[in-house]
Amino acid sequence: MSKVLLSIAGFDPTGGAGILLDLRIFQKLRYQGMAVITAHTVQNTQEVARVQQLDPDLIWDQYLTLSRDVDIQGIKVGMLGFQENLNILERILDENPSVPIVIDPVFNASSGTWLFPEKAIPKFMQSIQGRASLLTPNLAEASMITGKDVNDLFGMEQAAKQIFCDFRLPVLVKGGHLTAHVTDLLFDGEQIHTYKNPKLTHDVHGTGCCLSSAILSFLAKGHSLAEACQKAVDFTHTLIKASRAVGKGQRIFA
Repeated sequence: MSKVLLSIAGFDPTGGAGILLDLRIFQKLRYQGMAVITAHTVQNTQEVARVQQLDPDLIWDQYLTLSRDVDIQGIKVGMLGFQENLNILERILDENPSVPIVIDPVFNASSGTWLFPEKAIPKFMQSIQGRASLLTPNLAEASMITGKDVNDLFGMEQAAKQIFCDFRLPVLVKGGHLTAHVTDLLFDGEQIHTYKNPKLTHDVHGTGCCLSSAILSFLAKGHSLAEACQKAVDFTHTLIKASRAVGKGQRIFA
């Protein structure tokens, strides 16, 4: 029987991010992917034009119906949508305390559109406190969570340690927007690990989704957190190099 990984995220019609990309990554890494949709977006490779949230009861029913039938062996959480979905997220996480859970805190789109209300970020963090294997904020998201500017390696380390202390969550701060090299920094509660790759010129949609889904896949294979992050960083870097332009905006994974 195939191992099942679950994505809880939004629907991106370009296939460049959200559940469609998560499912592709799970499949590439030899898992059966399933999904709970939190929101539908109207977007292309250039912009997010509209977001339609789904009713929290519908989100819960999607999860409940799947969980009655399959053995979920890992969960990735991406775009959650609006604040009212936090209670549902807490219930889902509490029902799965023994599986790896990776949370990618999607607060706004690269085009600037807010995908989760900024004022609800503290409540978001309270809802996931101590309930996940890893949180994967980028520099901007780490700044929003900590209330401090995070724009270099020192700031990334301080942010990761603060988030772990405040919310009992291991943290991988993604450094894709650093200048010379891309350096991602993991604090697992005991040690700092850094993962460095040359900076590519490609502007690729969905890199955070790809990375978090890959980390979950490697965790589900039994790798340690540090190993899973290293393998996922390398995997994502390879896919970025192979990305392609299909529209007038950001590239997407091939």
